[in-house]
Amino acid sequence: MPETATPASASTSQEAEIASALGTRSVVLVGMMGAGKSTIGRRLSARLRLPFLDADSEIEAAAGMSIPDIFEAHGEPHFRDGEARVIARLLDGGPAVLATGGGAFMREDTRNRIRDKAVSIWLKADADIIMKRVKRRADRPLLQTADPAGTVERLIGEREPIYSHADITIWSRDVPHEKIVDECIDALHGLLSTSP
Repeated sequence: MPETATPASASTSQEAEIASALGTRSVVLVGMMGAGKSTIGRRLSARLRLPFLDADSEIEAAAGMSIPDIFEAHGEPHFRDGEARVIARLLDGGPAVLATGGGAFMREDTRNRIRDKAVSIWLKADADIIMKRVKRRADRPLLQTADPAGTVERLIGEREPIYSHADITIWSRDVPHEKIVDECIDALHGLLSTSP
């Protein structure tokens, strides 16, 4: 079926309806590292005219150190505790588009808070897409192993059953970013126009 361009006015109307239906809730992007949460989140926030927040950046600002340094100095459990506090604070700040770290949604208290204060979108990506994207960066603490690809496969296996609890699932793949953003907009509009 050929794709047709959405007239700008129809698109703008749809986005305004989403923002209105969200009320005080945020849109939270979850998924594996390299799934595109920050990239898509920035574009989605611009379309919805909401602030964009990146949990990892906020954690680094609060800690005064980089995430790899937090992992090295204090370990992953300490990082996850701080991450949960930062996400709770951000969700209390009013509507925004929030990109979370890959492990954030694994914590039950964080998942519950997201469920209560936001609409969650899982950006689902295959292992080969993730590896292609993350190999360009050396700042992924969980991939500082002898077998990064094996680690990604293991994390996908552990995390996907939990990510599947998100309100919406969107496949992150090698297509123009705006296509993924359009799919997020359509899915949000569909969900919010049918929910009470």
